[in-house]
Amino acid sequence: MPETEIDDLDHALLRLLHEDGRRTFADMAQRIGLSTAATKRRVDRMREAGVITGFTVQVDHAKLGWAVEAFSEIRYAGTASISDIVATASRQPEVQAIYTLAGDLDALVQVRVRDLAHLQEVIDRIRRSGTVTGTRTLMVLGRWTRT
Repeated sequence: MPETEIDDLDHALLRLLHEDGRRTFADMAQRIGLSTAATKRRVDRMREAGVITGFTVQVDHAKLGWAVEAFSEIRYAGTASISDIVATASRQPEVQAIYTLAGDLDALVQVRVRDLAHLQEVIDRIRRSGTVTGTRTLMVLGRWTRT
């Protein structure tokens, strides 16, 4: 599938939606100098082309009791397939994301837990999967994300 061509106005719309996914078409139209209908058509076109894949909410996990975030580097047995790697980690409800990698590591797994004891429990469960040959876990101290 060829890349979708988007212009400066589309990029501006994407920035506005990234800042606030609940922003109205009228508000975006006013900010970029288009009509509301033209703005809606552009957003709809980007959704249909798969440029916009969904809208999300940002959650303060600490306020829900899940204050600890970590990344675990995981190595698997040489016979493990990518689907095996994803299946092993995704069975853990605390796993937020799985990044399969080329190179020394097989996967980088993002985990969200209540506390350090909970983190240990999750890592132990992953290690006991049978195909994991090693882990190294890094705790997140802070976060900055490009918008």
